[in-house]
Amino acid sequence: MQELHDAPLAPLTTFRLGGPAARLLTATTDAEVIAAVREADASGTPLLVIGGGSNLVIGDKGFDGTALRIATKGFELSGTALELAAGEVWTDAVARTVETGLAGIECLAGIPGSAGATPIQNVGAYGQEVSTTITEVVAYDRRTGKTVTIPNAECAFSYRHSRFKAEPDRFVVLRVRFELEEADGLSAPLKYPETARAMGVEQGDRVPLPAARETVLRLRAGKGMVLDPEDHDTWSAGSFFTNPILEPAAFEDFLGRVHDRLGPDVTPPAFPAGNGRTKTSAAWLIDRAGFTKGYGSGPARISTKHTLALTNRGAATTEDLLALAREVVAGVHEAFGVTLVNEPVTVGVSL
Repeated sequence: MQELHDAPLAPLTTFRLGGPAARLLTATTDAEVIAAVREADASGTPLLVIGGGSNLVIGDKGFDGTALRIATKGFELSGTALELAAGEVWTDAVARTVETGLAGIECLAGIPGSAGATPIQNVGAYGQEVSTTITEVVAYDRRTGKTVTIPNAECAFSYRHSRFKAEPDRFVVLRVRFELEEADGLSAPLKYPETARAMGVEQGDRVPLPAARETVLRLRAGKGMVLDPEDHDTWSAGSFFTNPILEPAAFEDFLGRVHDRLGPDVTPPAFPAGNGRTKTSAAWLIDRAGFTKGYGSGPARISTKHTLALTNRGAATTEDLLALAREVVAGVHEAFGVTLVNEPVTVGVSL
């Protein structure tokens, strides 16, 4: 297991931000992951687990503890059952499932990060979420000191949330198991209107798997959501804020504010979210509050391609990024009475 001291963490994140870790370990096997976690817990050392670094905002002072980078490998396919090691590069794994003709995660192509992070965040995009295909998650339980297998029903999946996110200091994901679909080379039914429109089909239709993946990659790239070291619009964590889910009274108040600010004929995006709640669009809120694409004059700005992405233009600090995020949160709340919640995990800092 590789060990470094006073190790830079910024290169391990897609933001390319953050100070160093007192100690950085890189684990390439499940046994090494477990050993590192046990050692940190036994000594009372703060532990930061890093996968692909695509959902991390690390403070400029860094991390005074042990950072554990999970670099395990493993792609095992048996029929339609897939098992991924936590360190597998997610977008590469998606590409391989498409090549083998299995449907279920093709619309999650291009999402940066590791496979182990997907159940934590219940990663989703373009009408798919991993919770619909995950069968179980193998994790090390820091509370009991044992490796456990947690079935889907016990993962408490919801929109961009899970049991693992709710208990961030308890579980370290080791492996993720999926059940995919053999559909004669076709995708799962397309649920997302933008994807269907881009392919010239109706929602609910199936299309060839490679075409679905390529369409999603093209749509993501147009929004700066596919990593490219030469494009500062991709020096981000993708969507920085989750789409707000509003209770009935809050949604009525929101509608009133929209009509007062933008006119009675303006209708904001609204989608049923269960139990009488309504989900609206964070990107729409940000844009209508006056934070348009490219907003900002400093080294941290809103992406020129997508209002939901905050970006490092090359010389930003984490504090630059947080200052922009706080400005957006305050502006949206003042305009519409809705408080945006950050999607990335913050380390040593907060909004």
